[in-house]
Amino acid sequence: MEEAVPTSLPDSSGLRILAVHAHPDDEASKGAAMMAAYVAAGADVLVATCTGGERGDILVAEATELARAHRDLGGLRREEMARSVAALGVQHRWLGFVDSGLPEGDPLPPLPFGAFAAQPLQTTAAPLVRLVRSFKPHVIVTYDENGGYPHPDHIRTHEVSMEAFRASGLAAEYPELGEPWTVSKVYYDRGFAPEKFRAWHQGLLDAGLESPFQDRLEWLEEEERTGTGRAARHETTTRIPVADFMDRRDAALLAH
Repeated sequence: MEEAVPTSLPDSSGLRILAVHAHPDDEASKGAAMMAAYVAAGADVLVATCTGGERGDILVAEATELARAHRDLGGLRREEMARSVAALGVQHRWLGFVDSGLPEGDPLPPLPFGAFAAQPLQTTAAPLVRLVRSFKPHVIVTYDENGGYPHPDHIRTHEVSMEAFRASGLAAEYPELGEPWTVSKVYYDRGFAPEKFRAWHQGLLDAGLESPFQDRLEWLEEEERTGTGRAARHETTTRIPVADFMDRRDAALLAH
């Protein structure tokens, strides 16, 4: 017999969840409805954003008309982040690092001096260790070792999250950053899980609708076979009922 999937979360009062993301907008596109669901269930949810997203691409047509988007993209993204946080009902902290940008070319150029992914691991992990020890989360949610997709800042976000998970409970590690706190669990957000896209694709076809996911599913399945690219490599262990919170997710996305 197939196990019934719960339609809502139990009372989560007293639970603290820390979601660690690379750039402003990642909180909206990865796990947003999950965070809103836990907030509604009584949990304290804190988003830590590692960088200001200063080197992001302007992908929204309307934003290309804004002089500020070209002059002060980081400042604009801070305002967007504030609207996203309000939509989700979460708390938020900036870790203060500079966006590394997405290098392109063959060979790839070096990362910009001082960028998040170009600094030593201990330097970039220290603010997160301090935050873990002050917020005292029971759970950290972050990206897998591929970064969810292989952007340097996403990979470094995985690395600093795992370093904080490892070290925050050890008194001898980062002793100047607060009293030790041991995090119980780490979960990876599986944004490019092939089985998720299979379900969406088949659901649309079964409803007699056209699916936009055929091409994406093909390259995800190829990456799944070869162990390369963005396809999530880990088994899905946990599913959270979020149907009632997709409007919060949509509002967070629209904030950006």
